[in-house]
Formats: sequence, C-alpha cells, structure tokens
Amino acid sequence: MPRLGVLWCPHWPVVVADAAADEPVAVVHANRVVAHSLAAVADGVALGQRRRDAQSRCPHVRIEPHDPARDARAFEQVVRAVGAIVPRVEVTEPGTLTFVARGPARYFGGEASMAAKVTATAAEAMGRSLAAVGSLGMGVADGRFAAGIAARRAAAAGAPAVVSAGGAATAEFLRGLPVSLLTEVAGVPADFVHLLHRLGLHQLGALAALPAADVTARFGPLGAFAHRIAAGGDDRLPGTHDPPSGLHAQRVFEPPVQHTDALVFVARQLAEELVGALAADGRVCTRLQVVAETEHGERTERHWHRSSGLSVAAMVERVRWQLDAWVQLDDLTAGVALLRLDPVEVRGDDGVQLGLWGGRTQADDWAVRAVARLVALAGEQQVLVPAVHGGRQPHDSHRWVAAATADLVDPAERLADRGTPWPGSLPAPSPAVVHAPARAIEVLDAAGAAVAVSGRGTVSAAPVTVQMGGSAEAVQSWAGPWPVDERWWDPARARRTARFQLLTRSGRLLLVGVERGRWWLTAEYR
Repeated sequence: MPRLGVLWCPHWPVVVADAAADEPVAVVHANRVVAHSLAAVADGVALGQRRRDAQSRCPHVRIEPHDPARDARAFEQVVRAVGAIVPRVEVTEPGTLTFVARGPARYFGGEASMAAKVTATAAEAMGRSLAAVGSLGMGVADGRFAAGIAARRAAAAGAPAVVSAGGAATAEFLRGLPVSLLTEVAGVPADFVHLLHRLGLHQLGALAALPAADVTARFGPLGAFAHRIAAGGDDRLPGTHDPPSGLHAQRVFEPPVQHTDALVFVARQLAEELVGALAADGRVCTRLQVVAETEHGERTERHWHRSSGLSVAAMVERVRWQLDAWVQLDDLTAGVALLRLDPVEVRGDDGVQLGLWGGRTQADDWAVRAVARLVALAGEQQVLVPAVHGGRQPHDSHRWVAAATADLVDPAERLADRGTPWPGSLPAPSPAVVHAPARAIEVLDAAGAAVAVSGRGTVSAAPVTVQMGGSAEAVQSWAGPWPVDERWWDPARARRTARFQLLTRSGRLLLVGVERGRWWLTAEYR
C-alpha cells in the first residue's frame, strides 16, 4: 500500500461561512445538518439532525445553505498552496485532500516534519479563521483509510498524527477504533455498520479478529473489504486497477473558448464519452484527472477521487468547481484551447439488476440530446430538470436543477430519494398531476354546506359534491382526513392541513386539502 498523507479540515462549509469562534452555525442540506461549529455542538446540534431539531436545541443558531461549489472555490487556494510543495495533490471533496507522502517526506526530513510543513502552509493559505471548528488535521499512514482516520485524530489533538509504517502497526492503530469510521472515512454503507453493531462488533479490532472466510461468506464482497481495511490491509475497493493506456476524452478548441458555461457543456459530452467507454467494459472511474490549458500555456490540473465511482454528473460538477476556481483566482490572458478528462484509476462496476422490462429506450436518448441542444442554445442555467428534494406536500417533493449538473443519462440517479422518509409525506404511488399553486375548490355535504374538519380531525359531514371552477361533480367515495401539522414551532410559517382523497363519479381521483376553512385541489391521480 502507498504511504499517503491526508489533510482534513473539519466542517469546511462552516469555515467558508466565516463563522466566529463562539458563534453557533449549522450548514443544512436537504433539511439535514451536514456541518456545524463547536459552539453549535455545545448547544446540542449534531450531524444528521433535522433543521427544526437543531433550531429547537439552539434557537440562535445561524443556518447556512450547503453550497458545494462555493466550498470548492474557497478550498482551491489551499490545494494550490499544498500542491506547490507536494506533487499530485488529489481532492477527495472540498475540505479534504490526499497526496503520496514518500517523496515529500524525504525532502522535508521525515514524515513528521513534512506533516507540520503542510499543515502550516495550508493554514496560511486559507486566509480564514479555524477557531469555529477547531484546527486542521494532518495524518500520514499506510493507505487512504488509516491516513484519513489519523487526520481526524490530528484535528482533535491539534497536532499532526503519523502512524508507523507496516501492516502490524496499522492494525494496532485501528484496533480500538469504532466501526462507525467505516462509514465516515471509507464510505461503507451505514446499514452495514448498523448490522455490525447489532452483532456486537463495535470496534475495528473485533471485526478484524474474525476469520476472513467467514466474514466473506456472511457479508459478501462488502464484508471482505471492511474486514481487510479493519485489519490494516489494502483499502482499495475490489477490482481497482489502472485504466488502459490512452483511454481519455478531450477536446481541442479552435478558436479558444472564453466562457465557463460553454466549457461545462463540452465537459458533459466528454464525461458521457468517458463513462460510456468504461461502462462498455463494466468499469467505473474512481480517480479522475481534469486538465485545461489556454492558448498562452496557462494550465490547471487537478485529481479528483470518489471511492464509489464518478458518474457523469459528478464529473461535470468537479469540472465546474475546478474551472470556476481557476477563473476566480487567476487573471487568464487567453481562452481555453484544451480540455481533457483522464481516468487515473478504475474498478469493476457493481452495477444494478435490470428489470424484466422497461429501462432506457430510444426516446430517452432523444430527450437527452434535446436537452443538450437546448443548453447549447439558451445556456445551462436556463434549462432545468426535476430532482428529488424531499417534502410533505406534493409540490415540495421535487425541485428544479440545472440540466448541466444533473444526471441525464441515468434519471434514476437523479430521481432516487436517498434521504430518510418525511413523516407525513404522501405514500406511493405519487400523484401524476401536481397543481402548483393549488386550486381553490369547494367540498359540500348533502345539505349544500361546506364540509368542515375540527382541530381533532373530525369531519362535520360526508363529502357529496366537489365544485371546481364553474363545474360540479358528485363524490362517489372518499378517504381521510390525514392531518399534517408543519412548522408548529414557527408562527410565521406554521401550517395545519387535513388531506382527503376524493373519487368522483366521472372517474377522477383527487387529492384535496382543507386549510383554515378553505378547500384546495393539490394533485390528481391518473
């Protein structure tokens, strides 16, 4: 295994938000806390908390939206400073970078001296205060997993951490650490770690002590991988290897391109070519090199890593981060003449089990090309596609995102809801037509009076007629009410709604709701 160094800034989005040393700050994505300051932790804020739970524990916490592009642009200064003293810096994500430690350690007189030099260089290049989150963590160890853990321990201790070389020393370092680090550092699914907890395996040493054959037989390739890295072994995923020589995707521009939007549009085409070529051989890219050059010789080169594999959308996103930071930090004198995506490391793609019918069709390919053409004509920020956002109301469950940053080739990737369920949200199947904004209607009983719902959810009478606009339809059957009480802690945004499903005699299945005595048509099933 290579000797690696990992520089890690805890809760980098909080640092970018310019949080003061004693200021409680929480960065939220999809209504969940993804980063927080030390002052927020002292008041009970934790990673993964819902926004309202964080605000209930710390009412004066400052909430910041998660902006990966902003974080990447701010981190570019650190990457450049570290890249000036160590070669082949690899960005795992904004706030974390990795490099091979062998050469720099010899140059600076040892790994400890090198770690101190890199930490000081990065802290100077940040130009931001780290008091709100602690300090930088610099770890050196065999492999990415052990080095990542060492960096986290270094951040907690306030000094670089160097793990002795050799498998035995690495195994001893990992022995007493919790298995939750498999998820935090190595990207192992959380469900697998929860299963280990239920089996009584709470430390990496306990997992490593089990026979490798038994772990593989019980958990398959994922278990074999977790067992191997827990024992200090190779932390590369199974099937990881170097790509074939000459496999890359590039464009030479004549005349050179001046605008970042046009470059990102071309980057999507390159990413689709590269991912398609790898997918034809059943492989996926885990390390990617992005190179851009101007006609005057100005150049940006960056390595990006993602252990689970870089999809088209992930590649395009990283190209955008790199180009935006390049344009922001450098006074470029010419347009970009070359853009190249070069896979550095690939592995076998686990893939997914296809259904017996359905899947991608020719119409999907036509739609992708049509969207790409629209982006070229109108600009990437003018063409939007839906993506899952999460919410209790039908019109809140999706949001519109720029087509250039979405995965058009695999819509399931864009529309997959990986978050936890929203209590009170609609169960499957989802309505086919969503009215945003909702339409005002009237729901009447047999006497012609408006149907009312009490605060305890009691219906005044059975719905008999629903009036929509100038027409009225008889109700054949109905179900409900299902009360939803949202944001009860915020008087300005609080909502109390009772939802019903109404089937009319004409065959229309309606999703309606009553709020403050008024009825609304929110969606329809088809």
